[in-house]
Amino acid sequence: MSLIKEIKYSLHVAVRPFDGYWDLKYENKGRLRVALLVLLGVTVTMILKRQYVGYVVNDNDPLSLNSINELKYIILPFLLWCISNWSLTTLMDGEGKFRDILIATGYAMLPLILINIPNILLSNVITLRESSFYYLFDSIGVIWFVWLLFIGTKTVHQYSVIKTISTMLLTLVVMGIVIFLGLLFFSLIQQIISFVYTLYQEVALRK
Repeated sequence: MSLIKEIKYSLHVAVRPFDGYWDLKYENKGRLRVALLVLLGVTVTMILKRQYVGYVVNDNDPLSLNSINELKYIILPFLLWCISNWSLTTLMDGEGKFRDILIATGYAMLPLILINIPNILLSNVITLRESSFYYLFDSIGVIWFVWLLFIGTKTVHQYSVIKTISTMLLTLVVMGIVIFLGLLFFSLIQQIISFVYTLYQEVALRK
């Protein structure tokens, strides 16, 4: 299957998620490169959204934005979700492999691109009174993404509706724990480095 056809199929997954995710899982139609391409597209559109969205709805200062720094708000949560979900579902009899989770999550993010691009253009022509349409479309994109993520998680792991919801909520909890432990670890490393540097300075001064 060519890349163009694979991208077209990702649109099919977004519109008909039950059939689409079933084929991704059991017909091997899912492609990791498409999932990563969608992730790249979301990253680019999010950066464009922060910088070029209309002033009526833009609360950011475009001059103070760092595009590289913005990557951590998209790529890091994506990887953290996939790792946390894989770690959790391994203990909860989930059938999905890590690659399956990456593909399902990547395909689920496609609505964010489909909504963000026209929404950026819309934001530059609307008035303050019409800004509610911008937020409405923004909300539709997020709800669409969560819906696809739900169906993808359910299909990949072959869970019931209740177990899928509980697994997604627990995944968020695990993400929070990982972030907390990561911050704690880096704080500890920083303190150790500071202690070693201070000790080195004291020894050097005594010489």
